[in-house]
Amino acid sequence: MAEAHPVGFQWVMEAKRRGAKIIHVDPRFTRTSAMADTFVPLRAGSDIAFLGGLINHVLRGGHHFHEYVVNYTNAATIVDESFADTEDLDGVFSGFTGDAYDPASWSYQGSRVNPAAGERDQWNDVLGASEHDRAAAAGGSTPRAEPETDPSLTHPRCVFQILKRHFARYTPELVEQLCGIERWRFHEVAEALVANSGRQRTTAFAYAVGWTHHTVGVQYIRAASILQLLLGNIGRPGGGILALRGHASIQGSTDIPTLFDLLPGYIPMPSAHPDLSLDDFVATNAADKGYWANMRDYVVSLLKAWWGEYATAENDFRFDHLPRLTGDHGSFRTVIDQIEGRVRGYFVIGENPAVGTANAHQQRMGLANLDWLVVRDLNMIETATFWKDGPEVDDGETSPTEIGTEVFFLPAAAHTEKDGTFTNTQRMLQWHHKAVEPADDQRSDLWFFYHLGLRIKSKLAARRLERDADQRERDRPVLELTWDYPTEGAIEEPSADAVLREINGTDANGRALSSYTLLRSDGSTRSGCWIYCGVYAEEVNRAARREPGQRQSWVAPGWGWAWPANRRILYNRAAADPAGRPWSERKAHVWWDERQQRWTGHDVPDFEATKPPDYEPAAEARGPEALRGTDPFVMQGDGLGWLYAPAGLRDGPLPTHYEPQESPLSNTLHTTQRNPARQLYHRPENRYQPSGAEPGAEVFPYVFTTFRLTEHHTAGGMSRWLPHLAELAPAMFFEVSPELAAERALRHLGWATVITARGAIEGRVLVTQRIRPLRSNGRTLHQIGIPWHWGPNGLTTGDAANELLGVALDPTVHIMETKAGTCDIRPGRRPRGPELNRLVATYRARAGITEHTGGDAPTPDGEKRDDGTPDSGTTTAEGGGDES
Repeated sequence: MAEAHPVGFQWVMEAKRRGAKIIHVDPRFTRTSAMADTFVPLRAGSDIAFLGGLINHVLRGGHHFHEYVVNYTNAATIVDESFADTEDLDGVFSGFTGDAYDPASWSYQGSRVNPAAGERDQWNDVLGASEHDRAAAAGGSTPRAEPETDPSLTHPRCVFQILKRHFARYTPELVEQLCGIERWRFHEVAEALVANSGRQRTTAFAYAVGWTHHTVGVQYIRAASILQLLLGNIGRPGGGILALRGHASIQGSTDIPTLFDLLPGYIPMPSAHPDLSLDDFVATNAADKGYWANMRDYVVSLLKAWWGEYATAENDFRFDHLPRLTGDHGSFRTVIDQIEGRVRGYFVIGENPAVGTANAHQQRMGLANLDWLVVRDLNMIETATFWKDGPEVDDGETSPTEIGTEVFFLPAAAHTEKDGTFTNTQRMLQWHHKAVEPADDQRSDLWFFYHLGLRIKSKLAARRLERDADQRERDRPVLELTWDYPTEGAIEEPSADAVLREINGTDANGRALSSYTLLRSDGSTRSGCWIYCGVYAEEVNRAARREPGQRQSWVAPGWGWAWPANRRILYNRAAADPAGRPWSERKAHVWWDERQQRWTGHDVPDFEATKPPDYEPAAEARGPEALRGTDPFVMQGDGLGWLYAPAGLRDGPLPTHYEPQESPLSNTLHTTQRNPARQLYHRPENRYQPSGAEPGAEVFPYVFTTFRLTEHHTAGGMSRWLPHLAELAPAMFFEVSPELAAERALRHLGWATVITARGAIEGRVLVTQRIRPLRSNGRTLHQIGIPWHWGPNGLTTGDAANELLGVALDPTVHIMETKAGTCDIRPGRRPRGPELNRLVATYRARAGITEHTGGDAPTPDGEKRDDGTPDSGTTTAEGGGDES
């Protein structure tokens, strides 16, 4: 965190000054480790085993916060009798079909519940048995009975008991075996965690992409959530799980999403069901309880914001104008579609996939097969120049004359050259003011998309009479878009303030709304993102507020604006006990005021303000009214924190340890080596390596993990062109331990080459004690740290770490595994030209890699090896998009 998020780390140091204990868990000793009280080195990719050990410590020792757990989590809920755990089925959950899960058996006994996020649009999950057709949903969500519960937490199928059985084998001994963490060090962390949780104290977890970039990335976060819920550290000051985003507004780009399967405010994108209506969509995605029951208010207000007067009740508020999902439209699937000729044009805005995305070679293959490519960036990044000086051109694999992609590079304005907001990890919108005008033909992204939209609308309108009926109907969603933002200056820059006001939303009289609870489904309100409703309340840009700390409370509600409703802690009803009293005066945050008959406190209560703690809903109640006065998790379908996820995930209701896609070790917990539901793409340019006891795994004996430097930013597009930063971090390098350097004859500051089945890169050798060998599964395991900021352009150049990585994805959010892989390392520089490809092919052949390597099915006899030699006369056809 000190390395990659130094501004945020100042508050960690402030907490330490006030007496907090700082524990840092990482494969590498970093600047954070240097400032921590305890450093815990572990094997990359083994964190679920570590977190599972902590969960087992809490459960086995009775250290959970019982009153919190029994009232505020689903610990007492009884799970369907058809559910079977990984402990019963040797590494898979019930419902596994061979390459994916049917989650029906994971549901509660007696009821089904929709998730607050994750995998939705599940007709069977929502509507019941498969014989229900969509017509059953026409009037709203199908009523569900309340699930069966056992508040004593002793029923063998209650979540609490399932949890205890599931994590029983995650002992300190297993943690040491799988993670390489000594037992004494594990006990130090476990005891500190327990001692700093409860009524008087709380503990916070902070994570970054070291937890998310895995084939089980979602389950890493689920494991931390389980631990924090057991200890009562969610919804309370000083607690929580903090996602350290990759840059200043990654939170904002998920709220107003750049993700293919979400609409603004985490509303799911509709799927391409035949004749899908707005009512059908809401029925299959909304919840019966909590604020997701009001999804129709949010969706209709969004449709009105986008299509204005054209969106009416008579035409379903133009719900038919929304795009529909027909499958996986993620970036990796899109790149494969580019290679296979199904994508003609591509916009790359503020990214650099030619070096900055896993399997960079595959990315460039896709870019090289387009008709046209638009790149907007601050500098002439590799994605804009791959066609003339990319690695494939330098190595003679192709030439500029063979690449038909027409590239348009459009210079972008920096954040200092435009107005707008950043939304950071605590959901806070902070307005940044333009400091200087953009130079020459540099333009903001807002300018680009606004004026591009104007031109497209103008061209479509001018050609309307030339178009046939089907074409005119296809043009309608664009032509009817509201696109009337005020502009200023000679370049007609759209007003970012006006866009923020549109996102906030307005009422029927055009006045800015003050809260998402005012949104309505009758078409009288508009809001571009329901969770941001209130950021422009009373016609004031609240993201621009800068009230000094000494003039306000410690919660600082006058600095910026946090969604939703300027709450600084989500689910803060959990900061009070079931009777509405603070768990302790030391940790008081919000509480029930008996005299005023309302919730009050230091923060905006994340609860209906006048709902008393003893409120019990009527049987027919729906939405927020269906939540009890003791249900703090108001976005959940049952109002509770989920220790066990009965819906929403594609790879199981509980985290379990699997080895990464590529690991030198076998999974000693189960015979199931890897996440069985992970998403794979078996392709010639994306070969996977053998793992564990599989033949050929010894060819790639070392673990590598990628990391960031303070001196550079992401893929280097903002930093490699700056002289002072290039001087501070002037060269690509590999961090290795003295022991590994001795084993492989690597010389400090000399050259080395790292090889995987996808490619080989070179860098300088940094022999350091910061990364050390671990004992794991009875063997000494060496790890290599590789920064990922480099590429061939800029003032400091070098090979890109992403040349090494394959594309293997988490099945729920489609994120790639970049933080744990296997490789070989050898002294000296890599070969050039055709010799580089021959080196990689030699490694593939030595490891016996085929199109089936890395999958879970037995390898067919007689298949073709990657060196081109058939084993016994037959070959296996290449699959363009095989997923498992």
